[in-house]
Amino acid sequence: MIAPNDKIAVGVSGGKDSLALLVLLSAMRAYYPQPYSLTAITVDMGLGMDFSPIAELCERLEVPFTQVKTQIGPIIFDYRKEKNPCSMCAKMRRGALNNALLEQGFTKVALGHHRDDAVETFLMSLLFEGRLSCFQPVTYLDRTGVTQIRPMLYLTEGMVRRFAEEQQLPVIENRCPADKNTKRQEIKELIVTLSKTYPDLKNRVFGAMQRLPLPEWGVQREPR
Repeated sequence: MIAPNDKIAVGVSGGKDSLALLVLLSAMRAYYPQPYSLTAITVDMGLGMDFSPIAELCERLEVPFTQVKTQIGPIIFDYRKEKNPCSMCAKMRRGALNNALLEQGFTKVALGHHRDDAVETFLMSLLFEGRLSCFQPVTYLDRTGVTQIRPMLYLTEGMVRRFAEEQQLPVIENRCPADKNTKRQEIKELIVTLSKTYPDLKNRVFGAMQRLPLPEWGVQREPR
């Protein structure tokens, strides 16, 4: 995922996942065998969130911080009044982040997705779209020349949560009007319900994703 002298931007939303990723990648610079540099980029959706604690954390970590101000929130919720805002919001945030990356000369961005996110995305694709799909550990976006990496994919959400609590990371309250009322939240709740009967559900789904294999997910098959 990380090549020598990489310039890596960390997409920091203010949630526990992206903050944990930022801290881990910052600490890893001290002993990783190849040098790399970091910066943190936050896309401000215009919802009145205070990102100053993130700026202070970045200063302590000696990581440059950029806050990209947008009006994505008001456009989606006030002007367009979208009934299903998540898809459009994701595209607009991704576009704002990619523009900021290219303006600053970055071609690699680290995202804070973990194993639970992968399982949820896989099940969302299966149940809502009728296909087997998930994001990849490493994704090259040919339209922009940006490579996305997801270094925490083998960590569970519980691991990330405990780390964030132990490190007392400055998690920012999410003010999105759609928070906790999304298709992803439906899948989270479904997984919780099913896991009561099938405790190993998430491990089995994650293993299935690798054994299919999905693109860039497969364990190397031995020749017959």
